[in-house]
This record gives sequence, structure tokens and C-alpha cells, in this order.
Amino acid sequence: MRLRIWVSSFFLAFSWLISPAIAGVPVNIPEKWASNTTPSSPASTAKPITVTKAEFGVLRQEKSGKVTLIPTKKIPLQEGVKYGWRLHLKDYKGEVAWREVLQLPEPPETWGTTNTENFSLSADGTAAQTKRKDSAKDGVIKNSWTIAPGDPLGKHTIEVYIGDRNVATFEFEVVPPKREKPATNT
Repeated sequence: MRLRIWVSSFFLAFSWLISPAIAGVPVNIPEKWASNTTPSSPASTAKPITVTKAEFGVLRQEKSGKVTLIPTKKIPLQEGVKYGWRLHLKDYKGEVAWREVLQLPEPPETWGTTNTENFSLSADGTAAQTKRKDSAKDGVIKNSWTIAPGDPLGKHTIEVYIGDRNVATFEFEVVPPKREKPATNT
């Protein structure tokens, strides 16, 4: 699997996926994780983060460079297919520290990432934890993965945390790609 972080400047097309996610729950984050607090402010004054919309699906990049999230719970096992999530945060701008846990049904042949400092694997190789700090200037945080050779079929789960609170859970399945039907002569 190759980890890819979406660039905030990409404008993602609309999607009204209502996923099996925990959303709308205020989360008090530690002051060291929020850019809108200062070291001298008490943790109790940290601005609560509320997730207003949680989306998951396949990502398609158009020729114009625009990235579209297509809602689905079925990801084709086809090298290069990108999938991921995005969370819309209510009235929040600034830096957000988040953590993601991707659970696979079995270990892939390889795990690939561009940032090994904030990436760790479970002892059995079936789960990866990613930690990031992203600017939520548009009130959105997001992450994506790319299907690579040796990735397993089956049920996968992504859990997203802000602080110690699970703010979204996405359950999906990696399935064999659809085969083209041969043309029939009639």
C-alpha cells in the first residue's frame, strides 16, 4: 500500500455520502495539537472539534487536475486505484492532529509510505497507524491510499481519531476488479 496525503489545494467535487461514521461529536483536543490555543491557555478552553460530514470512496483525478471523491464501499483491487476519506469540521480553521488506523484482513506484500516517522505497523502486519498534523484552512482534513501489487482482498476498516476520540469509522471491501464482457456478434 502506498500512503498519499491529499493536497489541500485540490478541490474535491461534491459528495453526499452518509457513511457508517461517527460524526457531529465535539472533541476537546489537547492544547499542543490545536494551533488556535497557546501554551499558556488551559486545555479546557481548547476549541471543540465537531465533524459535520464524513466521506469515503474512490478518488478520480480529471485531466484538469481536479480530484473527485466517488462514494463507494467497494474498492477494486486494481493497481493505482486511489481511495480515501475526508472529514468536514464545523467552523474550524487551523492545524489539526489526527490519527488513522487502517485494518486489513491479512498483511499486504509490502507497506509503502513517504513518511515513516509518523507511520507504524501492528506486530502481525495487518494494521497501519498514521499520525498527521494538517491545516484545516477549509475546514477539511483528509487522507488517501493507493492499491499496490500484493494488497489483499476482503473487508477493511479505517478509523480516524482526533485526540483519543474516534470521530469516523469507514468499513469497506477490496474486491476483484470487474472484467470486461467480451463483445458478442449477433
